[in-house]
Amino acid sequence: MFTRISSALTIGLILAACSADPRSSAGNGNSEFDNALAQASSDAEDDGRIVCAPAGNAAFSRQCTLDRVQSTEGLILTVHKPDGGFRRLLVVKDGRGVVAADGAEAAKVTIVADHQIEVAIGGDRFRLPATMKGKGANSPK
Repeated sequence: MFTRISSALTIGLILAACSADPRSSAGNGNSEFDNALAQASSDAEDDGRIVCAPAGNAAFSRQCTLDRVQSTEGLILTVHKPDGGFRRLLVVKDGRGVVAADGAEAAKVTIVADHQIEVAIGGDRFRLPATMKGKGANSPK
């Protein structure tokens, strides 16, 4: 049984294993963009939705939901898309944050802000709150 994550802060603590790569961080001086990301994380805390851009959508919007379950492999995050599809992610503690839990397509994780990562699988993109450890250290390739 999946348990709905009701707080973006919970996910941030779960993803505390991420390492920051200064070349990937959003520190581009675009405060409007940074404010939009902060607002999206705050809004997700209110209704359990996260910002995503499912395949075929160029723009991000708060339309996906996130569930979690502890398994023998570790913590599994399941992102539910509005079309009924979903992606399963395994939280890892080796600096990558998350990896695809199943399927043939690998998850690509990019740091987009101080407290947010973008996970891309196939044409789907998801923004997840994250707490970065070792800020300024190079992330593994």
